[in-house]
Amino acid sequence: MTLLVFKALWGMTGGLEQQLEQIAGAGYEGVEAWIEGIALPPQTFRRLVASYDLKLIIAGPINHKADIEPILQHFAAFEPLKINLHSGRDSFTHDEGCAFFETALTVQTALGLPVAHETHRGRLLFTPWDTAFYLRQFPELCLTADYSHWVNVCERLPDDQQAALEAANQRAIHIHGRVGYEEGPQVPDPRALEYAAQVAWHEQQWQRIQANHAALDETLTFTPEYGPPPYLHTLPYTNVPVADLWTICLYGMERARLTLGTE
Repeated sequence: MTLLVFKALWGMTGGLEQQLEQIAGAGYEGVEAWIEGIALPPQTFRRLVASYDLKLIIAGPINHKADIEPILQHFAAFEPLKINLHSGRDSFTHDEGCAFFETALTVQTALGLPVAHETHRGRLLFTPWDTAFYLRQFPELCLTADYSHWVNVCERLPDDQQAALEAANQRAIHIHGRVGYEEGPQVPDPRALEYAAQVAWHEQQWQRIQANHAALDETLTFTPEYGPPPYLHTLPYTNVPVADLWTICLYGMERARLTLGTE
């Protein structure tokens, strides 16, 4: 199995070429770019990323069924390795959600690109049990596993949802390696000992995803997607971050390679 670690552009500063140079120099294999932050035409952006020998994942939201085809067509113009979607809304009924995924799966099959639907707050897959429902309805549905959101939404490490976790781990083709805790989607610093239990739980899930990929000899992609303030905690009154975002993400990359391996 091959592990490819991507760096999200979210929270980085400086010009785009400076960011790409920094990412490549740190040893990442690719970048994950949020569509609304890209100012360049798709082919220009893709060529610039490739010039630093980096692969590309394009991420972004699709809120409504009517928007699926044009937005996915736009994402595909970047020729990414994968597409990561924030899919639908948490307020959708199951019938509305099924209609959304039915259309999305039809369009992404025609495009021939791997599309991963993220387990994200505010979206269709915002809880383990809703995700399990949709996975039963759509055997071809693939996920981005960002379980930090589930820990926050459930307000617990959701060990009472083993069946849903097992199903999600089997369908995950991309990991957002951010550690969440019971009261938020991002611990202030994953190196802090007070969050050891949360770190261990997330890494256990990622290792199960890795084992599924290893059994099939598939490539696994991983983004240590820690975000800037307000995701990153700040000191009161000053808005000064309590930790350095670049260092935390770099630590996430190193931990992924240590715990998930690259063979």
